[in-house]
Amino acid sequence: MIPRPPQRGFTLNLRWHGSIAIEPLRPCHRHCRPGGQTAFDEEVSAVKSKGMIMASAAALAGLLCAGSVQAQVQVSGTAALTSDYVWRGSSQSEGDPAAQVGAKVTVGSGWYASAWGSNVSFTPDSGARSEFDLVAGWSGALSPDWSLDANLTRYVYPGTGRALDWTELNVTTTWKQRAWLQVAHSNDALAGGRRGTYAQLGVRVPLNERVRLEAAVGQYWLATAQGPDYLHGQLSAIATLTPAWELRATVHDTDSAAKRLFPGNAGGRWELALQGSF
Repeated sequence: MIPRPPQRGFTLNLRWHGSIAIEPLRPCHRHCRPGGQTAFDEEVSAVKSKGMIMASAAALAGLLCAGSVQAQVQVSGTAALTSDYVWRGSSQSEGDPAAQVGAKVTVGSGWYASAWGSNVSFTPDSGARSEFDLVAGWSGALSPDWSLDANLTRYVYPGTGRALDWTELNVTTTWKQRAWLQVAHSNDALAGGRRGTYAQLGVRVPLNERVRLEAAVGQYWLATAQGPDYLHGQLSAIATLTPAWELRATVHDTDSAAKRLFPGNAGGRWELALQGSF
């Protein structure tokens, strides 16, 4: 499914050769509310986050073993190091690098479940040090030219007492792998207790066999959630280094409403990513 957004920095992925299917996951998050912590609390939260990332890696290894013996189950994954974790136009890491890893299990009919994680940092400090996106959905072809991905995503922030966790319904239609339209809706957008709707339109333009451009524009309607509606856009140049590795450079920008909503984390910024898949 296009976008990743697509959409954030350096990504390292290893490729598995065998009966496991290869299909990259996307990244991509949000404005958090204040919730101060002591220095001791922050250290405890950081240790817990590292433990959850290690547990996720162990679970991923188990999934790979299971995938090799079940012909109808496909397992894919990503691992990444990004210069800046940007989601819908705003930085989720305060401009700092982020390590990201994900895994996806798909059955033959197109139903899938996935988990993706990244370190995060917010201002004001909410206590969140990591984010995990838990996804269940269906993806498949509607016709030779059109495909659909519909899923329910749960955004989880360990160590915040569930105050920041929220759920969103996402639907993306793709045409010939060249253009996509994504629409997402939540009755608890950004954990603000109100409705919010997001839409993104994007295009992919191959320049040659190894280089392509991707451009997208998105609108987030948040007037009844945590802030005003805002607009953002992004332009990426992606170079395929090997079948398993890509280098991505992205320029992001937002309108003034996003700058007011996410002070210091919206507006113009760049992102560099080394990405891979297995």
